[in-house]
Amino acid sequence: MSAPPVCVIAGGVGAARMLRALLPAVDPSKLTAVANVGDDLVLHGLHISPDLDTITYTLAGEINPETGWGLRGETWQAMETVGRYGGIDWFNLGDRDLGTHLYRTQRLTEGAGLATVTAEIARAWDLGLTLLPVTEDPVRTRITLAEGPDAGREVGFQEYFVQRRHGVAVAAVRVDGAEAATPAPGVLEAIGSAERIVIAPSNPLVSIAPVLAVPGVAEAVTARRDRVVAVSPIIAGAALKGPADRLLTELGHEASVVGVARLWAPLASTLVIDEADAALADAVAAEGVTPIVTRTILAEPGVAESLARIVLDGAGPR
Repeated sequence: MSAPPVCVIAGGVGAARMLRALLPAVDPSKLTAVANVGDDLVLHGLHISPDLDTITYTLAGEINPETGWGLRGETWQAMETVGRYGGIDWFNLGDRDLGTHLYRTQRLTEGAGLATVTAEIARAWDLGLTLLPVTEDPVRTRITLAEGPDAGREVGFQEYFVQRRHGVAVAAVRVDGAEAATPAPGVLEAIGSAERIVIAPSNPLVSIAPVLAVPGVAEAVTARRDRVVAVSPIIAGAALKGPADRLLTELGHEASVVGVARLWAPLASTLVIDEADAALADAVAAEGVTPIVTRTILAEPGVAESLARIVLDGAGPR
C-alpha cells in the first residue's frame, strides 16, 4: 500500500473502473474521488445521483453486470407499477436501487448535506475510500439539441443520455448553476493535499467538465499541474462506451488523444494514451503534455494493475 494521498477527478463508469484499478495499489484511507453531480436529477420526488451511485456500486462489487448501472439481482416491480399509472418510466430504477434514493432523499430532507449523505452510503457499502460530490449545490448539465424537430431545444442530461439514448446531435453543453456553486466540504483540501491527482478516463465534456466548472476546482487542479495525470477516454479515435467521441466532434473538438491533450493541457502535465495511439505520442507532446503509451482498456486481463502503477508513478513505457 502506498502512503501518499491520491485524488481522482471522477465521472461515472470510466472513473469507477479507474478507482477499482487504483484501490489495490493505494491505501483506501488515502484515496479520494471528487465526483460529478451534473447528472443528478429529481424524479418521483427522489434525489438521484447516477455518477455517485455507479462509483459506489462498482467499488462494492454490486454493479449490475447486465446494465452497467444499478445493482445486481434487481427486480423492476416499482417501475412496472409507475408505468401502469402512466408515470415516467424511461429512467429505469430497480427496486434495490430505489432504496438508495429513498435514503438519500430522506437524509437531505432532514438537512444533511450531500457530502455527508454520500459518506454514509459509502460507509454502508464498506468502500474505505472517501467519495465526495464536487458540490452540494444544485448544478445540472444541460444539453442543446442540434437536429430534428427539437433542434435548438435545451434538455436535461438524462433526457439526452437515457431517454434519447444519446442518439441525437448536440449543439451546446452548459452546466447550469455552476457559477453560483461552492465546492463541497473537503474537495479543495483533497486536491490541495494530494501527491497524485488523476483525471479519470471519463467523458471530458459531460463528466469531467461539470466537476471543473465549480468555482475553485479547476484552479486548484491547475495549481498542482505537475502532479496531475490524465487518462484518455478516447482510443483510436473512439470512446469505448458512450458518446464522448461524437460529443467532441459535434462541439468543435478533435475526437482523438490529441484533442484530449488539448483539453487537459492547462490542468495536467501527463496524459496516458493507449498503445493503439502510439503514433500520436509526438502530437500529444506538441500540445504541452507528456504522453505515456501503455495498454489502457481496463477490461482486458492484467491492464488494471499496470495502469494503476503507471498512473501513480507518472512514468512508464513511451
